[in-house]
Amino acid sequence: MADYSDTTVIIPTLNEEGSIGKLLKQLLKMYAGIHIIVADDGSTDSTIVVVRRIMARHSRVKFLDRSAEKKHGITASVIDASLIVNTKKIVVMDGDMQHPPEKVGKLIKALDQSDIAIGCRTRIRKWGFHRKILSKGITLIAVASFKLRGKRTTSDMMSGFFGIRTRLLGSIVAGRRSEFVDTGYKVLLDILRVAGNDVKISEVPYSTFHDRTKGRSKFKPRHMVTTLVSALR
Repeated sequence: MADYSDTTVIIPTLNEEGSIGKLLKQLLKMYAGIHIIVADDGSTDSTIVVVRRIMARHSRVKFLDRSAEKKHGITASVIDASLIVNTKKIVVMDGDMQHPPEKVGKLIKALDQSDIAIGCRTRIRKWGFHRKILSKGITLIAVASFKLRGKRTTSDMMSGFFGIRTRLLGSIVAGRRSEFVDTGYKVLLDILRVAGNDVKISEVPYSTFHDRTKGRSKFKPRHMVTTLVSALR
């Protein structure tokens, strides 16, 4: 059986009581030795209760409580969690089961030959027309902005599902922390923008991304604004 003790999965959460337990159990079952940090941004439901029940049985699962922090957002949650990682690799994924757990292993494997491995959506199901148009529009703006400045792009600039070598993320955060949009929810966009063009990027395609089946979507118009700021900064 493969050993995944060199990897930490960071899962930013906000009111994910309906899915986080299932996700944690799947990851622990599928990937022997894997470490997990649930970086919670102030859930008001039972997310923390669910996670702590699993923590009681699995020492490799940790809970980072960010409820008292001044800045809230997925980007800030991921960065704060990365500061306490002790493994060589990091995988970032959502806690709502939209990102397929079975692809985590492929991202980890890809990091053997790459600095960043990106889970790239080839199809999105059950999104409304307006959501798709907005996402497509911002993606086009991001790609154009990056190319005009000679920066690296990927086929899924808005992906929230990716792997990165811990040392690389640590060096980026240490040297250019102020350039991240903490309140944003597309941390990969910030990483790609501030990382040098010499980093090696690989892609792991998947076609199973869909709208959440548990809980409410966290998507709000302001998320589009912060994504634009990340793309154009």
